[in-house]
Amino acid sequence: GPLVIAGVSIERRRLRKLEALGVRDSKALSPARRAELYPQIIEVADGYAVSRISPEVIDSHVRRHALNDIEARRMARVISRLDPRTAYVDACDPDAARFGRRIAAMLEDPSRISVRSHHRADSRFAVVSAASIIAKVTRDRAVARIRKDHRVGSGYPSDPECVAYLRAHAKRHGAPPEFARATWATIRRIYGGPGASSLQRGRGRGRRARGRPSALHQTRL
Repeated sequence: GPLVIAGVSIERRRLRKLEALGVRDSKALSPARRAELYPQIIEVADGYAVSRISPEVIDSHVRRHALNDIEARRMARVISRLDPRTAYVDACDPDAARFGRRIAAMLEDPSRISVRSHHRADSRFAVVSAASIIAKVTRDRAVARIRKDHRVGSGYPSDPECVAYLRAHAKRHGAPPEFARATWATIRRIYGGPGASSLQRGRGRGRRARGRPSALHQTRL
């Protein structure tokens, strides 16, 4: 499925309304609770924006060791659409400050927006928690569309049902389904090691989810 990046904008004086909803890091919430909070966040927020990165794009950047680059570019795109004075970002880079500088350099006018990049921002700032929920629900919906025709479970490598589906698909078709990431470590193991990163995707073997995240990794603004 896709990797989803989401952003939520809200005036500082209205943050308490967002906090009152009980937003938390999306990983700490059940799917049902995330789905319940999703429309409430949209109602309280001044705006939100979502960017989806397809498996094909993810794979092409992973092969060039440039996944952080595409994530930074999409974050910059989301920030530009929301046009805040200050943007709080959940850092993907081990060096949070460096990641923030990279995003800022990609903005049309870096002087207008302050980018504050932090590790675990989704558990430190309510607005980032809210964005993580928007991103997670968007990816959950993308995986649900795939699940209508394919038994992929949650779509995560920790899910035995997902791994079992990929193993069975490999035996039948010899190539990963279109909606899977060929550079995913689980798929590389199934197909016999590093060489799997150059595998061609199976055509006509599955329906591609239109529109996430998600992804093995999910980023939030």
